Amino acid sequence: MIGLDVYLYPDGIRVADPDDIIRWEKERELYDPHVRLFVALFPYNPSLMSPNPNTSEELPFQRGQVIKVYGDKDADGFYHGECAGRFGYIPSNMVAEIPVYDGDLKLELFQQGFLPEAYSPPESRAPSSITAPSSITAPSSMSSEASSSVPDDVKVRRMVAIFDYDPWESSPNLDMEDELPFKTGDIIYVFGEMDSDGFYYGDLHGCRGLIPSNYVEALPWN
Repeated sequence: MIGLDVYLYPDGIRVADPDDIIRWEKERELYDPHVRLFVALFPYNPSLMSPNPNTSEELPFQRGQVIKVYGDKDADGFYHGECAGRFGYIPSNMVAEIPVYDGDLKLELFQQGFLPEAYSPPESRAPSSITAPSSITAPSSMSSEASSSVPDDVKVRRMVAIFDYDPWESSPNLDMEDELPFKTGDIIYVFGEMDSDGFYYGDLHGCRGLIPSNYVEALPWN
């Protein structure tokens, strides 16, 4: 008896070819909890930016690009991973982990290739040799109406923090008491749409305040 791998397409079933099998194996990796996703905080060109004399095994990447990482970083501060179909080493100070653990969501993000440009890293995370993105600007104050209650018909969405945020350290604004501090991986419930200054109004553990939109990412309910 000959065993064959088959692939179910919308228009029928066909025998899988070697490329199909390779693709399945790569997709299945993302369901392994030891395989994680990271996002590039800054563009990286190893030939120009690496401290190492031999850069042939390092991966170049663009800001916002999603990178698959295997295991922990090594003694030199590098991860080993995959980006845009290439494998190599990634400097840990140029990336941040995306706290997503559901295999289907990890696969969707990796196939997407990039996080939206709006997801900018905090200034404090920028290596000294890299120019950090410009800071966000918060509204001058939060209205008392917004801080006291939220109408029943306002759409509520779930977001996950993709970076740590401490307004007292990271905010350039004088009224940072209107902003919510949070940690990477925190689940925040957001009310309504983003305002014209790039902030959401949300709830974290019963505390409500303003949340910079470039520090969070939508998290589906299912």
